[in-house]
This record gives sequence, C-alpha cells and structure tokens, in this order.
Amino acid sequence: MDLEGGLYSGPSKRDSWRTVLTLAYQSLGVVYGDLSTSPLYVYKSTFAEDIQHSETNEEIYGVLSFVFWTLTLVPLFKYVFIVLRADDNGEGGTFALYSLLCRHARVGFLPNGQLADEELSAYKKGDSIGGWRGRGAAAGAATSRVRRMLEKHQVLQRCLLVLALIGTCMVIGDGVLTPAISVFSAVSGLELSTSREQHKYVEVPVACLILVCLFALQHYGTQRVGFLFAPIVITWLLCISMIGVYNIFHWNPHVYQALSPYYMYKFLKKTQRGGWMSLGGILLCITGSEAMFADLGHFSQLSIKIAFTSVVYPSLILAYMGQAAYLSQHHIIESDYRIGFYVSVPERIRWPVLAIAILAAVVGSQAIITGTFSIIKQCSALACFPRVKIIHTSSKVHGQIYIPEINWILMILCLAVTVGFRDTKRMGNASGLAVITVMLVTTCLMSLVMVLCWHKSIFLAACFLLFFGTIEALYFSASLIKFLEGAWVPIALSFIFMIIMYVWHYGTLKKYEFDVQNKVSINWLLSLGPTLGIVRVKGIGLIHTELVSGIPAIFSHFVTNLPAFHQVLVFLCIKSVQVPYVRPEERFLVGRIGPKEYRLYRCIVRYGYHDVHKDDLEFEKDLVCSIAEFIRSGVSEPNGIVEESEKDEMRMAVVGAGVRFSEVDAAGPSDSREIQSPVIATSKKVRFVLPESPQMDAGVREELQELMEAREAGMAFILGHSYVRAKSGSGWIKRLVIDVGYDFLRRNSRGPAYAVSIPYASTLEVGMIYHV
Repeated sequence: MDLEGGLYSGPSKRDSWRTVLTLAYQSLGVVYGDLSTSPLYVYKSTFAEDIQHSETNEEIYGVLSFVFWTLTLVPLFKYVFIVLRADDNGEGGTFALYSLLCRHARVGFLPNGQLADEELSAYKKGDSIGGWRGRGAAAGAATSRVRRMLEKHQVLQRCLLVLALIGTCMVIGDGVLTPAISVFSAVSGLELSTSREQHKYVEVPVACLILVCLFALQHYGTQRVGFLFAPIVITWLLCISMIGVYNIFHWNPHVYQALSPYYMYKFLKKTQRGGWMSLGGILLCITGSEAMFADLGHFSQLSIKIAFTSVVYPSLILAYMGQAAYLSQHHIIESDYRIGFYVSVPERIRWPVLAIAILAAVVGSQAIITGTFSIIKQCSALACFPRVKIIHTSSKVHGQIYIPEINWILMILCLAVTVGFRDTKRMGNASGLAVITVMLVTTCLMSLVMVLCWHKSIFLAACFLLFFGTIEALYFSASLIKFLEGAWVPIALSFIFMIIMYVWHYGTLKKYEFDVQNKVSINWLLSLGPTLGIVRVKGIGLIHTELVSGIPAIFSHFVTNLPAFHQVLVFLCIKSVQVPYVRPEERFLVGRIGPKEYRLYRCIVRYGYHDVHKDDLEFEKDLVCSIAEFIRSGVSEPNGIVEESEKDEMRMAVVGAGVRFSEVDAAGPSDSREIQSPVIATSKKVRFVLPESPQMDAGVREELQELMEAREAGMAFILGHSYVRAKSGSGWIKRLVIDVGYDFLRRNSRGPAYAVSIPYASTLEVGMIYHV
C-alpha cells in the first residue's frame, strides 16, 4: 500500500534517531488509522448474538483475554518481530513476498523475463533480507530441494500465483468493507443521543453522506490535509487510552486479571459453540495489522516498530481493558452489549469523542482506499489486472495515486454494503473474513520466504506455519461459519476480482506466446538488405513490441505494405520486472539487430512495479541518449549480455538513461565529443553537437550523425492493435475466456501507459488478429 501526505518519499532510509522518530510519528496517521479505530466495534460484534449475557464476568474476561493475546501474538510477535524483516528492497505486502519468491525460485509469471534482469541491483539485494539469513549445509540443502520442486512442477507455480491473487483480492475487498464498518461504527454514537425512532432515520444517511464525501474528494489527493492525519490518530489514541484508564480505576481495578490465558479456556468451556463463533468478532481487533507490512515502503522497519510498541499497542490494550471494566459492572443491561464503545464513554465528553471518532474513521478509511489503489497499480504493472487510468496526485510525495474507475466502483460497493447491512454485526463478519484471509496468505508465503530467501530449515518454517497458521485458521473457521450472515460479501467480491485478474493474466500470456511462436526470422530480415527493400526516409520509427528478442510478426506487415520506412528503426519493449524499483542508470537495455548499416536497434525499458513512468518528453530524451551512448561505447564484442535465444542476432548492454557527454581533453579517458540534450516543450527535439575529433571512429561518427538527423526529422510511434481470438478447435471454456472475457476486458481497459501521452499525429496503429 502506498501512503499519504507528509510521509517518507523514497526507498532509502536514514538511521538517525531524529529521522526514525519523525517517521514513527508520520506512520501513526497512515499505518495505524484502521487498527486504532477497531475498539469502536469489537465488543459490539463479539457480543452481538453468539454470547448471552449473564450475571458473571467470565464471558467479559474471556473476550478481553482473547483480545489481549490476539493483539500480542499477531501484530506484535508475527508482524513486528518477523514479517517486517521480509521486505522486498524496502517494500512490503503480499506482492512483495510473491516477488521475492519468484526471484529466488525462478517461478515468475512474467512472460518476457530475461537473465539480464537478474543483474539488476534490486534483484541482488534480496540475498540478505532482514539480516536473518540461515547458515549451514542442512539449510542450503532444504532450500535447494524446495526450489527444485517449485521450478519443476507448474501446478505448484500456479497455486502460488493463485494464493497471491487471493490475498490481493481480499485486500481489494477490504477496501470496500473497512470504510463502511469504520464510518458506520463511528456514527453509531448517535444512538445514545437520539431516540430509537429517530436513530433509524439518521445513522445510515449520515454514514452514507460521509462516505460519499470521502470518495468524492479522492481526486484532490491528500497532500493538503495529510499533515492532519497523525495528530488526529494520536488524539484518538490518547482519548481512548485515557477513557480506558478512567474506566479501569472507576469501575473495576481488578480487570487486569483477565489478561491471564486461563480465562480463554474458561470462556470456551462455558460458551462452547457460541464462544467459538464469537471469535469472528474478536478478530476485528487486529484489522489493519497487515498495513504495518504493506505500508513498509515509505517508512523504516524501526519507525513502524517504535510507533506500534510505544503508542498503538498500549493504547489499544488500555482501551479494551477499560471497556471490559465498564461492562463487568453493567453486564445485566442487555442493551449495553449491543451499543459497544460509546456506552463506556462518560456522558459529558460523549460528543467530542464522537467527533474525534468520525475523523479517525475517515483517516483509517483513507489509508485503506489509497492502499487499494496502490495494489491495483502493482497488479496492473505485473499483468494481473486490466490497465486503468492512474493519476499521480502529488509531484513531491511518491506513491500518492488516484484511479477514477476503481474509486467510483469502491464507493458504489461501499454504499451498497452500508445500506444493505445497516448493522455492525454483519459488516464485522464480512470484514473479519477478508482480514484473516490476507493474514493466512501472508503466513503461507512467509513460510516459503524463510526457506527460499532466508535459508532457514524446513522445520523452523513449518513451526512458524503451524503456530500462526493454527491461530489464524481458528479465526478463519469462526468467520467462514457466518457465510450467510455477511461473510459471503468478501468471498463474492474476491471471486469476481479473481476471475477478472486471472482472465486478464491468461489472455496476456497467450498473446505473448503467439508473438513468440510467430516472430520473424533474422535470416529473412538479412535477406532484405540494408534498405529492407523499401525507401528509408529520415526520422526515427519506434515499433512497440512485447518481445525481448526476435522480430515481431507485425513488422513484416509494415515492410510488405508500406512504401517507405524510417531511417532509424527501434524495436521498443517497455516491461515490468519483479522488483519494486529499477535504478535510472539500469533502466535501458540497448542492443543492435543485424549489421550496423541496417540501423535497427532494440531498446528494452525496465520498470519496477512501484516505479512511475516518465512523460513522453523525458522518455524520448532518455531513449535517444541511451541509443547514442550504446553507439559511442561500441558494444559489439562478447562483453555485452548475449541473449541465448538470439545469439547471432544481437548483443545487448545496460546503458544509463539520460546520459550527457561534454567535451573533455583528448588525452582523457574518453574521446573528445559532445552530446547535448535540451528538452524544449514546443519543438520536442534532442540536439546533438558532434565537434571534429580525430579520436572518434569514422563509423561511430557517421552512425551518431544519422541518429541526430533522424531525431531532428521527427519520431513516430508504431503500435500494434491486437484482436485476440481463440483458435479453431479450442474448448468452450477457452473460447469463453478469450473471445468473451478477455476481449471484453481489453475493449474496456486503458491503452498501454506509454501510449497515453503520445501525440495522435505521431502514431501509426496497425491491426492484427491473434489466434491463440
């Protein structure tokens, strides 16, 4: 998940205490907004119907004991002490774990992966994740066995992908449910200030109005109000902890006894099936815990740990103890179990607390909404979600994005849940299942990370999986049993998003396989001669292709149907790699196709799943300068990176983007030359100045001169417009997926990111039918 205003905006982290404490302060407003508002609805959901009130405190003490140990074992022990170490170059979340596994076991699902991608610095950093690497031959042997098993069996690879997609879909579902239950629970405080008849007509409209305003303001971003997030959450945490302390000393100073795990046993023994079913409400106390890991990319591990252990954790424990202390002296009033948090708030401060609660609920909802935008952006970058319009709402703070289509879909679904359920119990059942499913997925992936990335023993990974998996499976079963009472909502939402994501991914893979199988032979190209059998006019032609090697079939359509073509041709592949960020100097991979006189180049542009794509002016400048640097360096011998599938065709080299050469002494390490790259918005030109230099090879000078003339003549983008159809003889399921599902998604999704800002007059689009 990406984060809100006023927070850390880069993957590198300083270790000074001042910086760490600043990040810890900022994380309170972003990471912990959802977790801090859970006291609003935990007791209300737990005591809804499954547990009948009695004159003893065993049920109340038992629930408090469960809440305490759940908060201690899951957020504190699992996430703070273990999971936070498994970052992917500073990034966290479900896809970060999956990306780590794909790189270490080579089970990636991206079709155009290359060995050259493994030379990226971000790829190599995963070898020392968290400083928790195991030692010894036994650990190495276990790692090798698991890796070989994953690489050998495609079924296991698909299961791993499906597992990651399930976690992702549940996060999206949580983006619908969390705003609904947070805002509705905060507004429910009106129940104590209005009559029962008035309350029915006030609570739902007010909650819906707040939700509409929340989603309607998303396109403005949060940079203007983001600085208020941390103070709001801190005020809320201070408020609930002080109320908790007051209730403890005023109503029941001995409530601390409930922290003993013995009360959990007594609770389950007395309540039996009802107590087990009530666990679905108790687990809501850890909603938002996954945000500690998912939002890791903009904070340091230490800052998140400090914020949780010193502020959030003690505040929540005091709040829950205070509620239990109050209920322990008022358990004979049945309605108190139904009202929840606000009944334990002293009447004279109820209205200010209500206002702070609504603000805190909005902050918590904002974080999960932005997190949903971020994870959809990741999925789209990794070919697991249809392309959508992504708007960056801040030029200064990295990660603040807005996706219009997703925003309005989330709002409609959120309003439907609020109006349809109208009570915290069913919303809690739905939200609880989504939360615990994401945690189960994280536990499963973490056990594999321990073996493959940290090189720990299988026994240790199995202990982790068994311990935390058993706890989460217990809560999962308690949530799943309430399928008809609201838990069906996240399952239905996840099923829909899962179908969309898998259909898009399957169609994308099949389309790429068609490109690979039908690419043009290099011998055919060489037989055409340097002119390619057509007139070569001045200019640069950028032919977009998904292929990282070989010549796309669509190029033969151009050569056979067009009377003239550009002087310089560049086969451009813009692809995502399974790392969060790619350094600018490693972004461009440039090579040559055929002999020099053909003037054919291949340029592969690599982006991480969190990278921001450059605008067309900046991109064109970097592209041309990278090709110029490739020409200047003269990479034509085995010191380049050889593509195994096309050894005779091309040798590629990593070339820094945006390289600028200035004139130096002829006796220096470089030849005397100058390449200048001023970017002028009106003319969109890159100008090369090549002074006379006896040190420069004549062939290099001639090639650079042609590149200069071609760039000044103009640049054209040649795009292929594909129509994907299932080939004859395909089964009805494949025809349904390709001809109906994928075709519908393709027609209703955005074009590629690189094509959005391309001037219409500079674009040539050619249609082609893919029979997959």
